[in-house]
Amino acid sequence: MASHRRPKPASRTRVTVLTATAAAAVAISSQAAQAAPAKQTLKSVKAQVTAIYDETEQVTEKLDGAQEKQKKLQKQVSEIQDEVAREQGELNDLQDQLGALASAQYRSGGIDESVQLLLSADPDDYLDKASTLDQLSSKQADALEQIAAKKRSLDQQKAEAATKLQELDDTRAELAKSKKEIQAKLAKATKLLNSLTAAQRASIAASNASAASRAASRVDLGDDTAATARAAEALAAGKTKIGSPYVYGASGPNSFDCSGFTSWAYAQAGVSIPRTSESQASAGTRIYSQSQLKPGDLVIFYSDYHHVGLYAGNGMVLHAPRTGESVKYESIGDMPFQFGVRI
Repeated sequence: MASHRRPKPASRTRVTVLTATAAAAVAISSQAAQAAPAKQTLKSVKAQVTAIYDETEQVTEKLDGAQEKQKKLQKQVSEIQDEVAREQGELNDLQDQLGALASAQYRSGGIDESVQLLLSADPDDYLDKASTLDQLSSKQADALEQIAAKKRSLDQQKAEAATKLQELDDTRAELAKSKKEIQAKLAKATKLLNSLTAAQRASIAASNASAASRAASRVDLGDDTAATARAAEALAAGKTKIGSPYVYGASGPNSFDCSGFTSWAYAQAGVSIPRTSESQASAGTRIYSQSQLKPGDLVIFYSDYHHVGLYAGNGMVLHAPRTGESVKYESIGDMPFQFGVRI
């Protein structure tokens, strides 16, 4: 005869365990879903990389400025140190002359009080005391005046050297910081690009090549006359570098950053312009209307002036764009135009 006993109800402990296990499974599943990053689209990655490269270029221009400052400071420090050495030699010669005077007086019967004061460590102190004693001969007074003046000049030069050396140390620290920041940004961009498939990366390369080809065609359609003969020479030199890679801090002849490219191009025309885009913004006459630009004019972009190129005519610029790209033509409207600069 079959048993009709009711099944034993689950214990409270068992229900609690099962409920907790189910809840944990749901929580883990939810966390895993949140932890798994969503597949980024090609458009999203391109936008992020472009933004990172733009930030990198801003830091690059600061790096260029710091490098230029370092060169100037190193030259100034060297010149000051040479001057310190020269003045120290002159001071030593003057002090030797006083020593000879003291020796002569000693041989003739002892050193009088005036010469003892004359040989003291502080010439200015001696002058104060001697003026009240009225014991200085004209020759002694002239000698001590020269020593006092030379010592003051030497102290001033040493103080200036110390200041410049500290400034140089600060600039070197700034350089190191900028380089570290750039490397971190480039690593971030590289990681994003590596997240793309080979097909997506090929698509970006093809798109860039197509855009560069169209831009070059637009330039060829223009017939503008260059701003000046030197501007024409600079633009002609720049054209020979189309395809050269962008490298932060580089100023040619095989790789460039934006201001390195423009300063190199003008150097080939025999014109020296500042190294950074911010300084180049003040290197000539500003032209605020795009319609008045002429080939060879500098073109400044972004409100902080962190990018510069050469106007190539027909609404196009020739420039070193950013990391991962090469010197090429691009529409002036692709970046926020500020003004042109006629050198």
